[in-house]
Amino acid sequence: MDTLKRIVAATEILLVLPAALFMTALFVRNLQPSPYEPATTARHLVEWFSAHPPLGLQLFLIALPFVAFVLGCATLLGSWRRDTELRQATVRTLAAVRAHLATVLIAGATLVAGCSLAVVFLHMAAD
Repeated sequence: MDTLKRIVAATEILLVLPAALFMTALFVRNLQPSPYEPATTARHLVEWFSAHPPLGLQLFLIALPFVAFVLGCATLLGSWRRDTELRQATVRTLAAVRAHLATVLIAGATLVAGCSLAVVFLHMAAD
């Protein structure tokens, strides 16, 4: 069964990779002015996706992530039904989160603040 989960995980990664690459390119193309790398390559990638709507938009950005979503939901639902240890671990995790909710919220806010600062720093460095 572990082999099947590993195959599903690898398949899902491959299915979402084009969409993740596109989303990354959207971000990277705005880091630097257009004539500099990697902004130029990212701009070319975004333009390619835009120029090929059936392949770029419909297949890579909609169909493949949708297949990954359905496959992931089916796999997780099957694992949830069969694996009592997974259900028990989930209940324990939720209980721990509920017991330490303030700490979890502080950690989440700290992570968001750090990511925001990183984006602002990158934006300032690009100018």
